[in-house]
Amino acid sequence: MTTVRQRRVGKGTEGAEDQPSEEKNAKPDGRILSDHTGGKPWNILSITIGGIVAISLGLLTSVYVATLHENDLWFSNIKEVEREISFRTECGLYYSYYKQMIQAASIQQGLHGLVYDNKTESVRTINILERMNVYQEVFLSILYRILPIQQYLEPVYFYIYTLFGLQAVYVIALYVTSWLLSGTWLSGLLAACWYITNRIDTTRVEFTIPLRENWALPFFAVQIAAITYLLRTHLQPVQERLTLIAVFVSTFLFSLTWQFNQFMMLIQALALFILDCFDMLPTVKVTWLYIIQISGLLLVCVLQFFNSMILGSLLISFNASVLIARTIQKNLKKGGLLNRLGKLILHVLLVLCLTLLINKFIKKILNLESDEHIFKFLKAKFGFGATRDFDANLYLCEEAFGLLPLNTFSRLSDTLLFYVYVFVLFLMTVAAVIVAFRNLSCSNQVQFMEKMEECAITLKPDAAYNLIHTVLFGCLALSTMRMKYLWTSHMCVFASFGLCSTEVWKLTLKCIHLYTSQRTHVIKYSMTIITLFYISYKFWPGIMDELSELREFYDPDTVELMYWIKSNTPNTAVFAGSMQLLAGVKLCTGRTLTNHPHYEDKNLRERTKQIYQIYAKRSPEDVYRILRSFGTEYVILEDSICYERRHSRGCRLRDLLDIANGHIMDGLGENEPDLKPSLYPRFCEEIKKNLPSYTIHFTRVFQNKTFHVYKLAKHK
Repeated sequence: MTTVRQRRVGKGTEGAEDQPSEEKNAKPDGRILSDHTGGKPWNILSITIGGIVAISLGLLTSVYVATLHENDLWFSNIKEVEREISFRTECGLYYSYYKQMIQAASIQQGLHGLVYDNKTESVRTINILERMNVYQEVFLSILYRILPIQQYLEPVYFYIYTLFGLQAVYVIALYVTSWLLSGTWLSGLLAACWYITNRIDTTRVEFTIPLRENWALPFFAVQIAAITYLLRTHLQPVQERLTLIAVFVSTFLFSLTWQFNQFMMLIQALALFILDCFDMLPTVKVTWLYIIQISGLLLVCVLQFFNSMILGSLLISFNASVLIARTIQKNLKKGGLLNRLGKLILHVLLVLCLTLLINKFIKKILNLESDEHIFKFLKAKFGFGATRDFDANLYLCEEAFGLLPLNTFSRLSDTLLFYVYVFVLFLMTVAAVIVAFRNLSCSNQVQFMEKMEECAITLKPDAAYNLIHTVLFGCLALSTMRMKYLWTSHMCVFASFGLCSTEVWKLTLKCIHLYTSQRTHVIKYSMTIITLFYISYKFWPGIMDELSELREFYDPDTVELMYWIKSNTPNTAVFAGSMQLLAGVKLCTGRTLTNHPHYEDKNLRERTKQIYQIYAKRSPEDVYRILRSFGTEYVILEDSICYERRHSRGCRLRDLLDIANGHIMDGLGENEPDLKPSLYPRFCEEIKKNLPSYTIHFTRVFQNKTFHVYKLAKHK
């Protein structure tokens, strides 16, 4: 089991004005000038200072997480095999392809090895570039080979420093988004500070470096910043075109680097759809964003050798349905309130029906079943019937896929982030409801244009988008803890924008009949500065203590296992075991695997369930036959799984296998009435007794406190 132990020693502001209308303060080039700026020189100075602060905070964040990683593992001092073991589960699998490309005789040979891979899944040749999002590893490995840095920088450091560098991009993008929304870079400064002080809930990059989300989320943040700018009014055509290019590039890179991109962008598309239905966004820009999402995803599909899971995604079906439905319902945004509501309900129903029909048709044509486990999981999670499906239960029993723990909110409240967020969210939601009602009440085109101008004052399109974005991703985070990082980072942006927003304080002060323009500005800046001082005073000492705490990577059992495999088994040996461990086996030893943690393939899921019978109540003959069918030569049994206590009864891996096999679970507690006792004892326990029925098929060749390795006999 991997652990860490204690190491042994050997005011500038921009555009912050009370705007009676967008037109009044808009110059022909599309920039909004402040009543207090004093002209162009002050604008330039403010932008320069804000830009320097953004870059500085981004770089400091990058250094901060890199230092935490070094201090936690003593990464610079541990052996190469220990560094690789520290890339746990699927992280190790992804990093192994970077290592494979680095060690290949040539770039062409490395690419050929990925396209025709026969070591990731035994007795099968698969295309890694099609199945997995590893183009970032390919790009980095090629970059490392062609740059003159081999003598100065080890491959592993080039890799991890790139990921830590992307954190700088992430923080800068959050900073810019908040700045664009509020009009002052103080808002961006507060967003960045909240991101850093809430690090436990905003990122996990320092201990899961190669995870796909750590590559993807910085590009997602850049995309949100670009969309926020695109939705501003009075953009020049050139500005609009450049922004659309930025949105496309960031959308493409986000899609290329994470297999769950389609689900995140589906939520984004739903946000655009909701806002478009209530006339809160310009329809033309929304259409462009739909098209960019589809084209970015299809380009990734081409690069991934026409990956069928992308073609069958709900996002493509939904966006296509919206565009078709718009063509059918041309007068959607005309008429009175009741007329508009009726059309809107019909429009929503039409889009939903078209989405389901198109998606069903595509999946039928492509015979697509790669993502069925996700829908089984969602069905069981939200109470649409219990399931005995092994894959669905495997997700349901993992804490990361459970509900967001309540202690998350107490941590976020310590920095005042959650309190400010709720305050801003409430006010903006009230404003959004009022604006939506006004828009639906428009009965003619003149009124419609007047209300659009009124909406720009009450709730600007960029603010409206970020409001719905944070609400939808908040719902996702509340339902699935692993997705909280998409929400909490944007929470920093949204809360800081609200605290520094003229519109929010104007609305608040008007409600209590205390509004004046001067008072609004005083409160806006003073609240922001007070919050920044509070965060600095309360959390700076803790950050310094954290940076001074030194620990050390310590996992001698896994290190011993990897050394034994490298020294005592042939390079072509095939290993079976848990998904998590086998990813490390591939990375550290290069041996062939029977299964691995990248779970987005139906055949692999079936294979994994079969391999996991080593922890079920099955006969030695059955287990031997299953393992040999996948070409297995060695099987690794882990006591931490066989005698698992981390999960409660019903969620231990052995329990999930028993339920799937129709067997009664171990231990005290209830069982479903149709479950029956197994005819055989648990394989992983019984094999250690060296009974003849087991030794005829399995010979123990390695053992330590954690692992037991058995070699399979080769019967004719």
